[in-house]
Amino acid sequence: MQVINLSDQALIDQYLQGSESAFAELIRRHQQKIYTSIYLFVKDREAAEDLFQDVFIKIIDTLRKGNYNHEGKFSQWAIRIAYNMCVDQFRRNKRRTKVSGGDDFDIFDVLELPDENREDQLIRSETHDRIKQLVDSLPEEQREVVILRHYADMSFKDIALLTRVSINTALGRMRYALINIRKMMEERSMVLQ
Repeated sequence: MQVINLSDQALIDQYLQGSESAFAELIRRHQQKIYTSIYLFVKDREAAEDLFQDVFIKIIDTLRKGNYNHEGKFSQWAIRIAYNMCVDQFRRNKRRTKVSGGDDFDIFDVLELPDENREDQLIRSETHDRIKQLVDSLPEEQREVVILRHYADMSFKDIALLTRVSINTALGRMRYALINIRKMMEERSMVLQ
């Protein structure tokens, strides 16, 4: 059976019946989003890789114990596990996370984009650096919502559940984040290409 065309739930069912290729497809399908969301919180490649593995170990344990009941919502469920593990890591380390990446990682390197010329690459890189700086300057709660919404591609409903606030609070934090970003752009006379 070809697993590439199966739904997430069908892949989970196949995995529970012994198909390792079904689980491999599930990982392949969601690894970029999950890893990226982890990295944006921990800001360290090795820690992100370790947490990514821990997330999938927890997923495997949960599936094998029969405790998965989020049909059709695997991605959101996995991101929630990743988020909770990142929060635990953050609490253990007691350090402030930042959106701005180190010299060795750029979120846009993970995204597959069509080929572009060198000038376009430079403009894109400069624009992304500016955006990272702006997002990094936001208060923690606003920064968190921006990361979850735009980098982890989560709905406001899922963000609200994950961060344990109301949907209106999540929407308000995004609204204030955008207002603050616009204000910072005006103060710095920034124009994004």
